Amino acid sequence: MVQQGVQEFRLPDVGEGLVDAEILQWYVQPGDEVKVNQMICEIETAKAAVELPSPFAGTVTELLVEAGETVEVGTPIIRVSDGSGGAAPEAPAAEEAVAARAEEEEKGEEEKEKPLVGYGEKAAPTQRRRRKRPQGAAVPAAEAPAAPQAPATPAPAQAPQAAPSTEQSAALNGGATHVLAKPPVRKLAKDLGVDLRAVTPTGPGGLVTREDVHRHSEAAAPAPAPAVPAPAEAPEAAEAAEAPAASVSGEFAAREQRIPIKGVRKRTAAAMVNSAFTAPHVTEFLQVDVTKTMKAVRKLRERREFADTKVSPLLLVARALLTAVRRNPEVNASWDEQAQEIVVKNYVNLGVAAATERGLVVPNIKDAGTKPLPDLARELQRLTDTARAGKTTPADMTGGTITITNVGVFGVDAGTPILNPGEAAILAFGQIRDMPWVHKGKLKVRKVTTLSLSFDHRLVDGELGSKVLRDVGAVLEDPETVALAWG
Repeated sequence: MVQQGVQEFRLPDVGEGLVDAEILQWYVQPGDEVKVNQMICEIETAKAAVELPSPFAGTVTELLVEAGETVEVGTPIIRVSDGSGGAAPEAPAAEEAVAARAEEEEKGEEEKEKPLVGYGEKAAPTQRRRRKRPQGAAVPAAEAPAAPQAPATPAPAQAPQAAPSTEQSAALNGGATHVLAKPPVRKLAKDLGVDLRAVTPTGPGGLVTREDVHRHSEAAAPAPAPAVPAPAEAPEAAEAAEAPAASVSGEFAAREQRIPIKGVRKRTAAAMVNSAFTAPHVTEFLQVDVTKTMKAVRKLRERREFADTKVSPLLLVARALLTAVRRNPEVNASWDEQAQEIVVKNYVNLGVAAATERGLVVPNIKDAGTKPLPDLARELQRLTDTARAGKTTPADMTGGTITITNVGVFGVDAGTPILNPGEAAILAFGQIRDMPWVHKGKLKVRKVTTLSLSFDHRLVDGELGSKVLRDVGAVLEDPETVALAWG
């Protein structure tokens, strides 16, 4: 139940077909004033990291989702008050609202076949909580709890109580079988081995919080037993007895690390599996003398048009691929399974694979085939800088037609790249190395790289693939007469 004047912002679909997203970080906290279109949080979708603006103006009253949680589209994530609401509800009504919300969360948790991404599989279905009966109502004998036995000898008055009993904490929670806690708090308690019924709640309406669980876990932790010195006559036996305990406690936990599969990495994995087992891949290789390309890069860096732009060999490789596509437009195509047609694109959206902390992303330069070299360089720099900052937008990652991946930056000579889904070809550009090369009939040391072209054999046969790879190599061997002629 939301108070009058308080508005809930639900997680929107920021990309085509978005199902869920992870809340990476909040920019606001309860009590902060927000304006319309002010950025309030950053989320990670299956495509990219995106900042969400607030559609409301007012005061933040509650963050409904914690950073690190993955929630479905349409889930309320924040509440904002515009200051026009009425008086706060009475305490019993507030408690009922908290209880109803917790009941709905637990019910939704039971009905889902799988938990949130990154939480792992459930070991067993959660049992439904029994309803809280009105005070004075009859309780069936089968459900009535046994009366606790009184202690034979009363405890001394000055003896400190280490932790509240289960019955005492249950009373604070409104009954031995009714504990109010959000799903993340329940999971935390399960991980720490804490019985929620034994936790003293401090949240509104008797809600158990994360701090309550941590506080109870720390209070219930047994004090370390005092060390007993081993007999002097048997030191070897003492060491042998202590060694297994040390290995059991930490050795196996330190040998593995589990990383949740979510966000960009999850989408990339699904796309690569689909591409690898749908499109028949063929990869061809070509070694190229790029000595002139490296000289052209140095000349471009001195030109005024590139004064504020990074110029790298990748720029001329991109221009070489665009030249090859212009000469062989059939390689810039896609396969329409439903219509049983080959779709040849009359535009080139050039994808550039970029490795980021969140996984591999492939933003693309729209209409790259029509851009002069300085504009192409600026777009290439913008996309790579945005990708490294984790700010690539879904729009930049959709609509690609052909892709380049630069494996040379990792010191790799060549590879067999997997096609970006929906595209017919991908070019891998290896590292540039000094190698012996026959040049003008003489053996010399030249700058050499290896190109790898993978293509969909349904769309591109061996002849077309070879022509494309040959044309890319020809441009890189003599870039000034071909690539730079574009302007």
